[in-house]
Amino acid sequence: MDNLELIDILEEKDLENLEMEINKLKKQIEQLEFSCLLNQEFDKLNCYLEIHPGAGGTESCDWASMLSRMYQKFFETMQYNYEVIEHQDGEEAGLKSITFFVKGFYAYGYLKCEKGVHRLVRISPFDSNKRRHTSFASVSVTPEFNQDIHVEINESDLKIDVYHSSGAGGQSVNTSNSAVRITHLPTKIVVTCQNERSQLRNKDQAIKILKNKLYELERKNIEKEITNLKGEIDNINFGSQIRSYILEPYKLVKDNRSGYETSNVSKVLDGDLLPMIKSVLKRGNYEK
Repeated sequence: MDNLELIDILEEKDLENLEMEINKLKKQIEQLEFSCLLNQEFDKLNCYLEIHPGAGGTESCDWASMLSRMYQKFFETMQYNYEVIEHQDGEEAGLKSITFFVKGFYAYGYLKCEKGVHRLVRISPFDSNKRRHTSFASVSVTPEFNQDIHVEINESDLKIDVYHSSGAGGQSVNTSNSAVRITHLPTKIVVTCQNERSQLRNKDQAIKILKNKLYELERKNIEKEITNLKGEIDNINFGSQIRSYILEPYKLVKDNRSGYETSNVSKVLDGDLLPMIKSVLKRGNYEK
């Protein structure tokens, strides 16, 4: 078929409808390509997302609070259901810790790209001299495994503490010691739960989360042994800085793994994370 014949055919068609069909096909191809990226064993599962501030006191606690808001906006954008399993307010501002349980389509597959240390550079609102500060906070993500998890936990390996649940104040505060913190002594894993009204239910939820963490830890240890046997070098270190959010002296968010960057920091902090997450998935440079 030569160009003249092609022109005749196009003239007979509704060019506007043809363009719509082409755009539709492009979107379908893009969705198919992206679905191929979310093909790991646990990508379809729900997950637990935790945020902990790094060293830096009030600055880091406030940064943890900003990240918490960012992820909640992202959950809403993705139409994920989520609940706060545990949270602890900072002494002056922000958060000392917060744990979300996130339910939705490929929740773990998307959010696994957020594991690691997040860095913020800004003029501190807590510094009367208006100096620039750098703050850090870590994000961890654990899948909620669907299958029965056969993890043996010895009671002697657990340190269980109970304390008052923190709340918004007034009548909503639970004044009984219903919140539970469990420390698994051999691994130093700490799990807390306070969203239930009874201590027993909080303990059951905390044990469930602990089993998920221990199961994932065992799975990673096995994968690491296999990698070592293959003679490969794992160059992704735990706690490595994955992303920087710079508000001063210029505006920039940059993902250090994929190289993706944008100057629209406000949009990212309002939950627009999907373009960055897609860039990381395409590079395959994330902790599985």
